[in-house]
Amino acid sequence: MSSLIAAATAALSLLTVAAGHPVGALDGRPDTYVVSREEGVLPEGITVTAEGVMYVSSAATGAVYRGDVRRSELRPFLPAGSDGRTSAAGIHTDRRGRLYIAGWDTGTLFVYAPDGVLLARRTAPAAALNDLVVTDDAVYVTDSATGTVWRAAVDGSRIGDLTPWLTAHDFPTTPGFLNGIVSTPDGRLALVADQGTGVPGSERLYRVDLRRRTATVVDVRGGQLGADGLLLHGDRLYGVVNFPDGRGNWLFAVNVAVLDPGGRVARVIGQSRTAPLAQSPTTLARDADRLLWVNSQLNAAVPTPPFTVTEVPGLG
Repeated sequence: MSSLIAAATAALSLLTVAAGHPVGALDGRPDTYVVSREEGVLPEGITVTAEGVMYVSSAATGAVYRGDVRRSELRPFLPAGSDGRTSAAGIHTDRRGRLYIAGWDTGTLFVYAPDGVLLARRTAPAAALNDLVVTDDAVYVTDSATGTVWRAAVDGSRIGDLTPWLTAHDFPTTPGFLNGIVSTPDGRLALVADQGTGVPGSERLYRVDLRRRTATVVDVRGGQLGADGLLLHGDRLYGVVNFPDGRGNWLFAVNVAVLDPGGRVARVIGQSRTAPLAQSPTTLARDADRLLWVNSQLNAAVPTPPFTVTEVPGLG
């Protein structure tokens, strides 16, 4: 693992660390954020805007928390259960500042104005809406229950209905548990992570042509990218992965890969330091020159407040 981290350090100018300190510590940004000190929050999704506004969702309650990357405490923004949002997973903003939330087992996509006013609520039957990505003309949402990628057209202020864009039958292998999704800046391609069946080796990464509505398997070399959260930055693809440690436990880490120009090959070149099962990081976001991940505690025997977001360790 140390050789992989060394390779990533040489290749990645995105993240820099001096004297062993976290990136944020060098300019006063905290390396740990408290999402909530209440019981049972179980945070899941995260997004950070270019202005440094952080949003974090709660899988357990549907609450959404908001904060500033320069301050260590987030505050409630959207109350738990409001608008029928009793669970919340993936969360992202668009260029207008609108907030899109995948409502997990509610099967609902929620869209909010920057001030928290509900703009749209779109439902997919029998779905578990997990993660999403917003392009210039649509929002695409992964469905972990049925192996479907749903699409809702975005045309100015109008958010269309959710329609099945790709079903499980459209994938070259039957999806086990669709999760993270990202798109290229031009909105032509998406990368969709399949965490598989829970058996190591069943994970997949799919390349989805959003214009042709086709899916192929990405040739992943040197590691795993069947991830929970995905993040694409240039030709670097980051994924929060989990894997057995060989001693009966599961660990979590961020793998980083280099994509070929067509998005058909991904070569894993590095891995962060690992986190234990009880911490259960789910997904990640980029905050300028560093990465942050959500410590969900979804797999903790006894989830214990405070629930936090922390800087991803060991990628600098």
